[in-house]
Amino acid sequence: MITKIFEPYYLNSIELKNCFLMAPMTRSRASEPGNIPNPLMAEYYAQRASAGLIVTEATQVSLQGMGYAKTPGIHSPEQIEGWKLVTDAVHREGGKIFLQLWHVGRVSSSRVNGLQPIAPSPLTAANTNVYIFDGAPNGDATFIPVEQPREMNSSDIENVIKEFEQGAVNAIKAGFDGVEIHGANGYLIDQFLRTNSNKRTDQYGGSKENRIKLLIEITQAVINAIGKEKTGVRLSPFIKFKDMEDPEILDTIMLATEKLSEQDIAYLHLCEADWDDAPVIPAAFRETLRQKFQNTIIATGNKTPEEGEELLQNGWADLIGFGRKFLTNPDYPAKVKRNADLNEISDPHTLFGGGDKRGYTDYAFSK
Repeated sequence: MITKIFEPYYLNSIELKNCFLMAPMTRSRASEPGNIPNPLMAEYYAQRASAGLIVTEATQVSLQGMGYAKTPGIHSPEQIEGWKLVTDAVHREGGKIFLQLWHVGRVSSSRVNGLQPIAPSPLTAANTNVYIFDGAPNGDATFIPVEQPREMNSSDIENVIKEFEQGAVNAIKAGFDGVEIHGANGYLIDQFLRTNSNKRTDQYGGSKENRIKLLIEITQAVINAIGKEKTGVRLSPFIKFKDMEDPEILDTIMLATEKLSEQDIAYLHLCEADWDDAPVIPAAFRETLRQKFQNTIIATGNKTPEEGEELLQNGWADLIGFGRKFLTNPDYPAKVKRNADLNEISDPHTLFGGGDKRGYTDYAFSK
């Protein structure tokens, strides 16, 4: 029986109405030029404020950190003002919302932002694409291969840390309840964590202790700027796409988890594979993760409410993230409670990009 997922939950001092989390989903609706959040995005997020917590789509901390067209930023005054539309709308509906801070690293192309990508090492991610909008039929995104990155020097690393820190400050100015540092899914921080993408011989490469250093330093900078109670981190130990196969990643993630626990961050967000034949996360991993991290754990990855309930009942997670279900069902918690029929994706062409409500804010609420 599903009960615990509907109970209120305290994320430190932030009271959440339930244990449903709307997971980050890139939708590419930001206004150009400037990659600025807009009223349509505010409507989209406000519709989904029935989630206990919303984590926004990934939001670049700088132009260099951008990898996909029409994704929003948090590094200009105009972007801050645009995000205020979103946070005001969500808060009016009684919701809570965190901003996900993002730097894509090598997962980019100069055709997206006019800049050569940067990364821990000058290694191109194999079989990895990003997208632009170039007038294709139906307004579809056009996928293009990533380019070879430039290896980051010490100044680049210092700049990235400052960009995450300033992004967190800007997020609070914009009215967010907190931020999530994106350390998952093959993007910059994840690239530092993994041996196959990080071949450095300095203090940021080689040993596990060195490879987690950027994550820990970024997290500490954000904590210093806005407080540990407003700081979460997302990691993806079992996800290997974007050319991220690494036999040491589980041990590295566990070491990072110990350090993040010492920093007493608000939560750890476990991004789990969400395709049909995805690897199953062993119970032993979840048990060890809980032993090493006592604060809030979020589990996201194409789960049914019943599967989420089981994780909550076992104490292996405290919040359960849902992505596509919230995309197509703005009032997803209410539908689960009533066992109502769920909407399906109306048109896959509208998943990434679009200039109107179609496939974005026109999904029906339950009757």
